[in-house]
Amino acid sequence: MAAEIHVPELGESVADATVGRWLKQEGEAVKSGEALVELETDKINFEVEAEQDGVLQSISKNEGETVNVGEVIGTLGEGDGAPEQPEADQHEEQEEQAEQPESEGEDSGDETSNGHRDAGDGAGRASPSVRKLAQEYEVDLAEISGSGSGGRITRDDVERLIREQSRTAAPEKTEEPERDGKGEAQPAPAVSEDGRADLEERVRLSRRRQTIAQRLVESQQTAAMLTTFNEVDMSAVMELRKRRKESFQERTGARLGFMSFFTKAAIGALKAFPKVNAELQDSELVLKKYYDIGVAVSTDEGLVVPVIRDADHKNFAEIEQGIADLATKAREGKLTLEDLRGGTFTITNGGIFGSLVSTPILTMPQVAILGMHKIQDRPVVIDGEVAVRPMMYLALSYDHRVIDGAEAVSFLVRIKELVEDPESLLLEG
Repeated sequence: MAAEIHVPELGESVADATVGRWLKQEGEAVKSGEALVELETDKINFEVEAEQDGVLQSISKNEGETVNVGEVIGTLGEGDGAPEQPEADQHEEQEEQAEQPESEGEDSGDETSNGHRDAGDGAGRASPSVRKLAQEYEVDLAEISGSGSGGRITRDDVERLIREQSRTAAPEKTEEPERDGKGEAQPAPAVSEDGRADLEERVRLSRRRQTIAQRLVESQQTAAMLTTFNEVDMSAVMELRKRRKESFQERTGARLGFMSFFTKAAIGALKAFPKVNAELQDSELVLKKYYDIGVAVSTDEGLVVPVIRDADHKNFAEIEQGIADLATKAREGKLTLEDLRGGTFTITNGGIFGSLVSTPILTMPQVAILGMHKIQDRPVVIDGEVAVRPMMYLALSYDHRVIDGAEAVSFLVRIKELVEDPESLLLEG
């Protein structure tokens, strides 16, 4: 008996998702608990798992389609999904042919009345959705060596051949647009102005990438954003880390990095300048007396900002371990909505990629963000003499509607003072 595959609850305030990548093909055997499809939301991606053993009988929502909570995206049927049995494929083919007009032909490979060629001799090794894709792009399945189990032709196999053909075939100009089986005009493929479409590749933006783009634009359009800069001498922190990092790791199990120092310094500065740890809501400024520090983490799909809750109540080891755990979850795609919720202030470290200086963009509705950068030996004047010191540029982007320039500069100076005297961070923490 077939079982429907539904879109599960996505979390508070998340009503829909985008179908990412199907991890199983139609007709493929699956085990209970095995991942079937990836769904993308504004904040996280997650996998929908099979609730029983069986076969992925049908896929009703394809990559890129928007789906709502509770919506059916496919069905699971009984069986072992063995694709080697030709009888099963022939039966599936016969059922599909019985539903089509007789004029479409069956296996001749000739052009039919709807303007498409039939899938050819390879049709028995492909699912209905794959055969449909092959028909739409006039791909002969007999030319494809299937990469699926038992030589079954997958959607990836067909799409790969389509891309190869599009690179080798010259674009043809037609006076009338192509029409689908319903007689509706289909948009012509985009061609670059200089005729080099074969050197271009179109990649669908993920749901998260689209959301990141939208929110960055909203941030710049909403806030009166300004950035102030300073530099910090990292000598004291680096000397302290050199002396203590081994004993720190042996004692706590956490690696002593730079982020815990800057997190502690940020908390000290936020306590001294409470408007930087605030949110503007209409005509009211909400001053937050808790310190949930967001730490920007780079992933393949873009920047995410998981949050260290109540960071002011955590010691160095707890902060370092918390950041390490969240970074691992982010890169493995295992962050939850709770990991990303809220945040009162954000720290981003472009220095790990070699950035010397940059202007970070606010994470709305926060009113400030601290940017760390690459540590670089530079000549500085100390007590009238030139010395080479490991220096880092700091950047504070802030919402000028809430924070005045003098306050922003003083906030950044306070961070500089605390980092250059790391023992004082114990008092501030």
